Amino acid sequence: MGLYLKFLRLHLKSALQYKLSFVLTAMAQFFISFNSFIAVLFIFYRFPSIKTYSFSEVLLCFSIVLMSYSLTETFMRGFDTFSRFIINGDFDRFLLRPRSLVWQVVCGRVEFSKFAKISQATIMLVYGIVKTDIDWNFSRILTLILMIAGGVIVFSCLFLIYASLCFFTLEGLELMNILTDGAKEHGKYPIDIYGKRVLRFCTYIVPYSLFQYYPFLYLTGRTDKAWYGLLPLLTLCFVIPCYLLWRFGVRHYKSAGS
Repeated sequence: MGLYLKFLRLHLKSALQYKLSFVLTAMAQFFISFNSFIAVLFIFYRFPSIKTYSFSEVLLCFSIVLMSYSLTETFMRGFDTFSRFIINGDFDRFLLRPRSLVWQVVCGRVEFSKFAKISQATIMLVYGIVKTDIDWNFSRILTLILMIAGGVIVFSCLFLIYASLCFFTLEGLELMNILTDGAKEHGKYPIDIYGKRVLRFCTYIVPYSLFQYYPFLYLTGRTDKAWYGLLPLLTLCFVIPCYLLWRFGVRHYKSAGS
């Protein structure tokens, strides 16, 4: 952790070398995600609810997904831009160093400008908590924390899949954006509004619903099943196949020749 914190300081110093550029980039990140909030606001300006979900409940759900995704973008950005490491030959250097490859990729890129999105998610989360009639207790507070942590795990795993595919394609597959950026956009609303087929996919294939939908039902009092609040812990199972795919890609890696 000490070495990781040193890398974080180095990335922060590097970002602040051009302070105006950093501030403008952070502002751009804020307003890009702010457009999604405006879209939700316009929908509720026309409709009082979406499948029984109120504006504050949707905002609470949206903020959890946005915060999870933004935290992942900030600290796991190396996997999201992994093709650069391969094309530039940086991954060849990673292989020569006596450190974990995953750890080196994580340390390879950190984007502090994404904190603008985290700040927006925090504002929406506070608003959602205040305006939503939730009987807060220890289990629901724990559920909220696990939902955010589970979201970070799922999105990190998807970034890891994206990086693993780069071993075979060199360039990243834009198709993966359906599961990352697309999930962030569709995750503004509880997943059940998209139908049972999407809900099953998001439960058994890519476990979005384990940190978004089912715990949200318990959080908002739509179910008394307290164990729904622990379902985000099952997202750890998603790490296993994703890491195995990563190891498979590493074993079949061939240098790009840069």
